Amino acid sequence: MILVTGGAGFIGSNFVLDWLSASDEPVVNLDKLTYAGNPANFASLSGDARHIFVQGDICDRALIASLLQQHRPRAIVHFAAESHVDRSIHGPGDFIRTNVDGTFSLLEATRAYLAGLTDTDKAAFRFLHVSTDEVFGSLGPDDAPFSETTPYAPNSPYSASKAASDHLVRAWHHTYGLPVVTGNCSNNYGPLQFPEKLIPLIIANALAGKPLPIYGDGQQVRDWLYVGDHCSALRRVLEAGRLGETYNIGGWNEKANIDVVHTLCALLDELAPRERSYSELITFVTDRPGHDRRYAIDARKAERELGWRPAETFETGMRKTVQWYLDHQDWVRQIQSGDYMQWIDRNYSQRTGAAE
Repeated sequence: MILVTGGAGFIGSNFVLDWLSASDEPVVNLDKLTYAGNPANFASLSGDARHIFVQGDICDRALIASLLQQHRPRAIVHFAAESHVDRSIHGPGDFIRTNVDGTFSLLEATRAYLAGLTDTDKAAFRFLHVSTDEVFGSLGPDDAPFSETTPYAPNSPYSASKAASDHLVRAWHHTYGLPVVTGNCSNNYGPLQFPEKLIPLIIANALAGKPLPIYGDGQQVRDWLYVGDHCSALRRVLEAGRLGETYNIGGWNEKANIDVVHTLCALLDELAPRERSYSELITFVTDRPGHDRRYAIDARKAERELGWRPAETFETGMRKTVQWYLDHQDWVRQIQSGDYMQWIDRNYSQRTGAAE
């Protein structure tokens, strides 16, 4: 049995589905079901006794303690987090509560749980903390990619809150001996991603004939990682990662945002053609505050120690992603309701016009 937090979100639900497709080991899936948590993500598991869903808050330490005592998991995989930079700019308090206080609650509940285990069970237990490359800050165009020893330099409320959670996890290992491993991933994309993030937002807007908003000059560079590859990396980290270590997980796909959008438009022109190219909908809007210019991941440690490399190229992963959204328009329509539309209006209504 493993306990997954945030298993109704984008990466978490992909991980749960991936885990149960490859293993009969049951999953307790804990999610608060905020705006980005969607039970429809794991509708295919309805009636599957291996999947136990619990709606709850990781800040509720009593609930965490109860779940640990009831289900006796051998591992916790901690995805639960507020994760959108723009939302963190508008409302940083939620990010501190979930990402910092929530991680602290999990660590303390885990510490108490481990105290009651046998030495054998304690030695086998793992706490896998899922984090981001954004904790390292921004790179210049010629800087070396982020490695596991790159100093932390977070620039947004989101990345600062994730950096704080990383530091807590590290400290609980060194101070209390908690058996932790951490993965810092690059930008994920793929099925089930909430359409406030770049790729699903562009697909949804394009199919609706709406403007495709690009921040600034669109030259912000990210390393793009297909979510299925991230899931396979996390399985390897959980299985073979060294205690107390961090592993950078990336796709070896550095792309500027504008190039990502042009790739999406070309795929949509092919797979869902209309009279004129979708690229005509591209609209440059005012950049967001403190927008990091470049992220890049050096994932050689994961390859060297765990034998992991991404299976998807940028081209194959993007094609799979676009096709998934075309095939699951009902899922997208369910997401695009009240809270989502209010957020999109709030974030983009003041950004119309050419970028400054």
